[in-house]
Amino acid sequence: MSAANAIESLVGLQAQIPSDPYVALWSRLVGFRTDDLATLITNRQAVRMGLLRATIHLVTARDALALRPVVQPALERAFRTSSPFGRQLVGVNIERLLKIGRALVDERARTSAELRPLLQKHWPKRDRDSLVMAMSYLLPLVQVPPRGVWGASGQPKRTTLEAWLGRPLAKSRSPDALLLRYLAAFGPATVGDARAWSGLSGLAAAFERLRPRLRTFRDENGRELFDVLDGPLPDPETPAAPRFLPVYDNALLAHSDRSRIVRPFDPTRAGYMEGATFGTVLIDGFVGATWTVAREAKAATLRVAFVAQPPKRDRVAVEDEGERLLEFIAADAIARQVSIA
Repeated sequence: MSAANAIESLVGLQAQIPSDPYVALWSRLVGFRTDDLATLITNRQAVRMGLLRATIHLVTARDALALRPVVQPALERAFRTSSPFGRQLVGVNIERLLKIGRALVDERARTSAELRPLLQKHWPKRDRDSLVMAMSYLLPLVQVPPRGVWGASGQPKRTTLEAWLGRPLAKSRSPDALLLRYLAAFGPATVGDARAWSGLSGLAAAFERLRPRLRTFRDENGRELFDVLDGPLPDPETPAAPRFLPVYDNALLAHSDRSRIVRPFDPTRAGYMEGATFGTVLIDGFVGATWTVAREAKAATLRVAFVAQPPKRDRVAVEDEGERLLEFIAADAIARQVSIA
């Protein structure tokens, strides 16, 4: 499977940490290289933009055009009700703000630092960050390269999706196709799971429309689960090799009920109380450890903390997979080691 096909099969990858999609694809695709994704981004075949849950996602260009109109109502609701920015701009003509902002970023991609004074000229008494954030929520802005390219750095510059791709957004705002793809990637799932993954509301009616095209189950608590008709149901005894997931991965975030992938554990054992930003390690399909990488000069250390004492075979398998991951994300390091706690 190609990187582009994998991205579409997962309905995008969460990407506010630019390196996360690379780790996500490395964990899923045999032989994946950083250039496989970097080339998609630089060639405008994949883009980074605000989508599901009002967070930055990496999606293919065609998915960006199709999905942004579907999630637009959720982004508008988040801006007005759950973010502080909407409250800061009560009384501002938002339509005028977006028209001015769109003209600025259609002219050329700009950073937030560049946009603040340009917008505040029109609203000098308003919070400049809120003016920019209104654009972030309400306009289909993409972060242009080198942002998101492996090894690159710098503040994100943004332009509109239409200006970047030279194509218009799709017209349909129906969530039906999105929900079918969600179930194909993450089902069986409840209506609440789909809501948690997408950030969309009012999905019960959509599931009722789709019911003839779905199969249903009941979990141990009596909740109704939906799935596509041909969705695979692996045997519970199917072995699952260790997999390193990035800090944000929809495998963990695609359900409101995460007990199917996260067992209860002592959070202090895995470093949750240290304030670190960490990825997770799936062991036999459940979160079994956390991981971080520490860089010092030309040395790189992968630190793995198990959430419970593992059998020796799991410890060895995680260490082996960790060495492979370290070779991938720290290819330039002269010295590499895996440290397991």
